[in-house]
Amino acid sequence: MPLQGKNIVLGVTGGIAAYKACELTSRLRKAGAQVYVIMTKHACEFVAPLTFETLSNHPVVTDTFARPDTWEVEHIALAKRADVFVIAPATANILAKMAHGIADDMLSTTVLATKAPVLVAPAMNTGMWENAATRENVEILRRRGIRFIGPEGGFLACGDTGAGRMSEPKEIFNEIESILNPKRDMEGLRVLVTAGPTQEKLDPVRYITNRSSGKMGYAIADAAAKRGAKVTLVTGPVSLQVPEGVEKVPILSTQDLYEAMTAHCPEMDIVIQAAAPADFTPAVVADQKIKKQGDGDLTLTLRQTPDVAAQVGRLKHEGQVLVGFAAETNDVLENAQGKLQKKNLDMIVANDVTAPGAGFDVDTNIVTFVTCEKQETLPCLPKTQVAEELLDRAMALYAQKKR
Repeated sequence: MPLQGKNIVLGVTGGIAAYKACELTSRLRKAGAQVYVIMTKHACEFVAPLTFETLSNHPVVTDTFARPDTWEVEHIALAKRADVFVIAPATANILAKMAHGIADDMLSTTVLATKAPVLVAPAMNTGMWENAATRENVEILRRRGIRFIGPEGGFLACGDTGAGRMSEPKEIFNEIESILNPKRDMEGLRVLVTAGPTQEKLDPVRYITNRSSGKMGYAIADAAAKRGAKVTLVTGPVSLQVPEGVEKVPILSTQDLYEAMTAHCPEMDIVIQAAAPADFTPAVVADQKIKKQGDGDLTLTLRQTPDVAAQVGRLKHEGQVLVGFAAETNDVLENAQGKLQKKNLDMIVANDVTAPGAGFDVDTNIVTFVTCEKQETLPCLPKTQVAEELLDRAMALYAQKKR
C-alpha cells in the first residue's frame, strides 16, 4: 500500500469528468490513502456526494457554513491535513479563482489556505482551454508552483475534438504517487534530452518540417528532472511548456541541433535523442518568397543534413549512456537494430508511427526498447509512463557502466 498513512484532499468541480474522480478516489483508498472530498455545488449536479462518501469512508464537504461533527474550522483543518491537494476535474472557473485569490466557496477557500503541493487536472471545452484568459491563469498558477496534469486531446462530451479531456484516473494517481513518494535515483546526473521537429528554411516564409509534437521528449525531460537530474532540453519549435527546473536550449534547424549537441553532449552522463531532425534541407535558400512561375512545376534540390546522432556517437565518452529513437513506418526493428550499431547507441527506442496510439501528436506511444542483448515491447501507454520506463532502463545501463 504505497500511500499508507497519506492524506489526500480531493476537490471535485462541476464537469462531466466528475465521474472519473470516483475511480480516482477508489484507487487512492486501495493504495492506503485517506481521501477527504470537497465538492462544489455544481459538482453535486453530476455526482451525488453519497457516492464519494461511500468510496472514501469520510463525509463529503459541500457547504462552507455547514456545522461539522467535531468543532473545528473545517476549511483550515482540511488545508492543514492534506499531504497533497488534488482538484480533478478542474474547471476554467476554479483555475480563475485560484489564479486571482478568490475564495467564495469551500473548495476555493481551502485550496487558498493549504501549504500542501497542489495538483490540478483540467477538464473543459477546447475553446475554454485555449481562451487567452485561461492560458494566462494557467501560467500564473504554474509560476506559483501549482502542478498540472493534462488536459489530454480527444473527443469531448460536447462533441468537439481537441484538448480539454481530463487525464485518466490512473495517470493522476501515478502523478500523486510521484509527488508523495518521489524517486530520486538520478540525483546529481547530467541529462540531455532532445525534442520536437526541426525547420529547414526554403524562403523567408516557408520551411520543410515534420509532424513531431515534442510530447515524448518533454515527458522524458520532466520525468528526469523530477528524479533529481540536472536536465538540458534541446528543443525544436513546439507549443509545450518547458518542465519546471529544466534548462531550455531552443533550436530551429538540424544544423542548429548539430551545433547544440556537439557543444553540450561531452559534459553529459545520459543523452536521450527524442527529437525528429530533418534528413534533408534545401540546397539553396531563396532570399525572397518563391512565386509561381506560370503553369510550370517547381523543382527543389535537397541536400543531406548533418547526421547528429552519428556525431554524438563519435563524441561518446567512457561511462556515457546514449539513447536514440527510431520512428519508422516499415521494417521497424530491423531499421532500429541498424541504427543502434551505426550510431554507437546503448539503446534505441523503436516505434511504428503508423500504428494507432503511437503516431505523432498523441498522448500515448507503443515502443520497443532495443539493445544489443534484447528487445522489449511495451503495450500502448501514456507517454509519461513510457518516459519512466525509458529512464529505468537508461539508469540500468548507466549502473552497468559504473561497475
